[in-house]
Amino acid sequence: MTTRKRSGSGSKWQLKEKVVQMYECFFKGEDPTLTNPNFWDELFLLKPKVSQLEAEIQKLNIDQLLQLKENIHTLFHQCVETLSHGHHIRVVYALQTLCALIDGIYKKTSGVSGFDIINTLMGFDLAELRMQSLMDHLNNFLSGEFPASLKTLCLKLILVLVTGTDNVSQNTLLEYVMINSVFESLIQLLCNPQSRAAHGHDAVLLLTLLVNYRKYEAANPYIVKLSILDDELALNGYGQVITAALSEFCHQFAAQHQENHSAGWLSSLTNMVGSMFVSEEGGVRTQQIRANNSVLVALYEGVHLNRNFITTLAHTQTDGSLPPSPSNTLVPHTTPPSDSTAQLPAFDVMAEPSNLLVTFFQYCSIVMQDTKCESSMNSVKLCFLILTCISEDQYANSLMHDANLTFKVLLHRLPMRHRKVIQDRTSPSQPLSATLLDLLVEFIMSHMMKKLPMELYLLCVGVAHRLICYQKRCRVRLAYQWKEMWSALISLLKFLVNNENHLARKMNIFHLAVQVVNIFNLFITYGDTFLPSPGSYDELYYELIRMQHVFEDLYSMALRYSSADSELKENALKLTSCLSNVRAIINHFSPKIEAWLTNQSLSTPSEDQILEVVRKNYDSLTLKLQDSLDTYERYSEKPRHAQFFTAMVRSVVSDTRQSIDFASMDLQSILHEFSSIS
Repeated sequence: MTTRKRSGSGSKWQLKEKVVQMYECFFKGEDPTLTNPNFWDELFLLKPKVSQLEAEIQKLNIDQLLQLKENIHTLFHQCVETLSHGHHIRVVYALQTLCALIDGIYKKTSGVSGFDIINTLMGFDLAELRMQSLMDHLNNFLSGEFPASLKTLCLKLILVLVTGTDNVSQNTLLEYVMINSVFESLIQLLCNPQSRAAHGHDAVLLLTLLVNYRKYEAANPYIVKLSILDDELALNGYGQVITAALSEFCHQFAAQHQENHSAGWLSSLTNMVGSMFVSEEGGVRTQQIRANNSVLVALYEGVHLNRNFITTLAHTQTDGSLPPSPSNTLVPHTTPPSDSTAQLPAFDVMAEPSNLLVTFFQYCSIVMQDTKCESSMNSVKLCFLILTCISEDQYANSLMHDANLTFKVLLHRLPMRHRKVIQDRTSPSQPLSATLLDLLVEFIMSHMMKKLPMELYLLCVGVAHRLICYQKRCRVRLAYQWKEMWSALISLLKFLVNNENHLARKMNIFHLAVQVVNIFNLFITYGDTFLPSPGSYDELYYELIRMQHVFEDLYSMALRYSSADSELKENALKLTSCLSNVRAIINHFSPKIEAWLTNQSLSTPSEDQILEVVRKNYDSLTLKLQDSLDTYERYSEKPRHAQFFTAMVRSVVSDTRQSIDFASMDLQSILHEFSSIS
């Protein structure tokens, strides 16, 4: 099977395997069957040398590659034909040869404008027939009684096909994957716990990428099929794959966080200082968060496209068959000693009932800590877009607001100089809508910086607005400490006013201010229909009166911009109008409180005393009814976010392509599984 070849120095001899000789002969443009009629029979009995095959392709320039089209057509055809062979070795070796051939040509032609990979691989005339045959074989292997390792190799081959170009929509080979669908085979893998454990991550990843093929340009059958999928087993499986990946990251982060905390104050100090630099693009955490973007996009597509998927969000996860996602390596995997259970963090969320929403909220609390680089910003934006879709859905809201459906969720908090260093907070057992509001409050309070992430704030406030609109519409009285939300929103307004000179030159701060003030208007106008108690309504007025200087400063700022010619004038005018009821409350109650203080000879009244004055003077307060407070623009991916998702999918494709490893697969184990099945 080998021959000796003299090295360049003339002093040594090297062994060259027969399969390598066959590659060299083939890529010189020769017809190997002229000298060896059994060439193809022999080739697929020899273990492929992936690196050598790809090296032969890389040696060629584009012109030489095109001159070898006929040989490449023949190799592709022989590989596909061999997939129907009864000899297991030939099938496995043909699959890996196909992986190497397609991957090698993609790599060689990357960046070559106008290169036609279809004509080079198969030829136009026979492309449809060849691809139909290939996809039929792959579907057969994926859905039939075949070894798990063979299915893995098939999925790797499809991933090679799908990730050949950075922009998945420019991958012309995928037209044949659209025509010859693998959707049903992938869904079947997700339905079964064993196959989901082995192949779930790749199956969900493939569905996600295929859904994004030319999604804005033409009908995509994968979008249609995912949209109408109502198989509960499949949808639960889809969600469990996502949960497994996000949950593993959360557990690794929590374990690392607990370890640092246990090390004492010095470690905490260095950890806080280190967090200032966590956003470096090459940072470990940033890389791990980016690695999970594929499952975040999968979650987005599930929530955005399929109403039935919403029902799985709050299902308690009981499937223990899912292994950790291969993409997560935040901390080394170690097996704890048998007596180590007492050392586990007390906040381990797996001790409590969990589901996809619980895991996702915890994951968001980690991801949202970092917005200092573009990669991190994109991950946070993706989280907020998912939350936007969830908060718009009637059924998702009914699940999140169900008082009988409560969970404890660990929310991680960003170390900050202006607040006490506190442990990450596990929420009490409460409806998930309350936990989501806690998450939004934490984001609002922890990202007020000179480089204000305006788009993220708009999305964050938009999610809060949608939740409150649902509560108002359905008269849901959520048992929540609304004072925390009001304080956070007032702090945000104060920040906008104090940093007006810097921020107004770079962004439309009035648009955000209008959104915030309208949330207060919702509470003022309709709060009696959804606030948990009359006392909550009194507390709202107390906060508005207590922080009246913020609203007066905001009004003065809006007045200045509304009277000057600038691009912010229209939004400033809108803000002055939105503030009318808040100012009416302040102007109505402030004199009455001052008069009461004068009568009582008090200078520093208690909160209860102020609240008593407020309660006695509601009747004489006149407010203006404002329109459309409980309406919002429904989420639409196109056109506003189309470019963002194109970029996100491009990033997922790039990361996936780098992680595909079909060359190191143990082919002997596949053959052993074959023989055991036979």
